[in-house]
Formats: sequence, C-alpha cells, structure tokens
Amino acid sequence: AEEKIHSFWMKNTLIPLDMIWINSRNEIVYIYENAQPCEEDPCPGITPPVEARFVLEINGGLVEELGINIGDNINPQ
Repeated sequence: AEEKIHSFWMKNTLIPLDMIWINSRNEIVYIYENAQPCEEDPCPGITPPVEARFVLEINGGLVEELGINIGDNINPQ
C-alpha cells in the first residue's frame, strides 16, 4: 500500500468504529473516533487531511480507552 489520502465510509457497518491512519514510518498521523454506521444513501465519507499508508479500524471508544494519540508509533511486530 502506498502513502496517500485514504477515505472511508461506514456503509454496511454494524458498530461504531475508531479509525487510525498510520504512515510508512509506523506513526499515527490521524484519528477519527466513534464513526457511526451509515443509515443514509449515499454515505458521507471520512477523509483525513494527511496521507497515510495504513488504516486500522477498531471498536468505537477504544482509542480513548487505550490512550492512543496522534504521533504514537505502532510496532509492526
């Protein structure tokens, strides 16, 4: 995957999600917390203002619960 702007939407998603954008240096560069499932058509997109290589989706609320922040480094092991 290359580093670029990766947009997402919540169509056909059953639960709220926290989305974490990670760059090629394994640094968190953007976080969108508690994205709600989409109930309209078309679904609104979630577009970060920065480029990233990966996006990690976790259960809504875990970013706060685990204390995850922009600038944190992710160990890929």
